[in-house]
Amino acid sequence: MTHERPVVKRTARAILLDRGGRGSSAGVPADASPAPPHLVLIKRTKPGLEPYWITPGGGVEPGVDDTVIDALHREVDEELGGKVTDVVPAFVDTVPHTTESGESGVKVQHFFVCRLASMDLSRRHGPEVEEPSGEYEVVRVPFTREGVTSVEVVPPALRAYLERNIEGVQALLAPDLG
Repeated sequence: MTHERPVVKRTARAILLDRGGRGSSAGVPADASPAPPHLVLIKRTKPGLEPYWITPGGGVEPGVDDTVIDALHREVDEELGGKVTDVVPAFVDTVPHTTESGESGVKVQHFFVCRLASMDLSRRHGPEVEEPSGEYEVVRVPFTREGVTSVEVVPPALRAYLERNIEGVQALLAPDLG
């Protein structure tokens, strides 16, 4: 007999790809491969701990977010002053979690592949900016196996998924996907 664990927290996170003007065909020889997109991450540095890299996103807030995708848009706006397009579900990670009030269960993290439409770091707001716990540095790494494994992306299940699925993740944004 299996016992289901209650979902005590849900998050929405962006596997955020940015071409940032790179990959333009102007001046590029016909046989040259376009530059890979970059993955936008947040480098987190907390006092006394090694740095780690997370995807933009955060918790779904009941009464604020009608959907997980609404939470994604709100979090990208808060953390990056950014807007995203082409939001496609890509990966779900479920981990044990205990809330601040002591409720035990699981946290379900929804990861969406999306394109960065715009970003203005001067527009950042929310707890990460107003009451920071350590440093939040927005970084870009090449969206290649080497780029993804060059930093400590968390959670580890996401890092492994990205490393195995670079081409598949990019294919989720292909124009013929529908």
